[in-house]
Amino acid sequence: MAILEILEYPDGILSKPVLPVTDINGDLQQQIDDMAQTMYHAPGVGLAASQVGINQCFLVYDVSPRDDKRSLHVLINPRIVCQEGEILSENEGCLSVPDYRSDVVRFSQIQVEGIDRDGKPISFDAEGYLAIVLQHEIDHLQGILFIDRISVLKRNLYKKRIKKRLRQS
Repeated sequence: MAILEILEYPDGILSKPVLPVTDINGDLQQQIDDMAQTMYHAPGVGLAASQVGINQCFLVYDVSPRDDKRSLHVLINPRIVCQEGEILSENEGCLSVPDYRSDVVRFSQIQVEGIDRDGKPISFDAEGYLAIVLQHEIDHLQGILFIDRISVLKRNLYKKRIKKRLRQS
């Protein structure tokens, strides 16, 4: 297993939708393992393939408390098929948007369909924190960052700060 480089805003790959997974093979399994190791090392609770430069539609996540036993989950070609309610994701952050957090309005309950790492179809309901994490990661697969879901003013302030940092380096 390897720790992969996590792409950061403003990398253009992060703003592009990924391609569907068509073949669940050994290469994909290795990418899943590498992404899981990368996510735990970061540390994070979710990681989409696009965040590590993989142009395929899958993600890994683990929302179990850090002190508990790890519980890795994999979603291939995930999609939200039903959503309802509203919840404020307070102080949301992202491994690809370093040193910035903001409140984001998300759905409080979602139903997700996809494929597990063994190729079996799965469908489940998620609410609260898990729903927030899944919406965040599925957004990545569609080329959407959480800063795309905040006010224009806050987003522009962040972009200005990043441009300044890039000029200085």
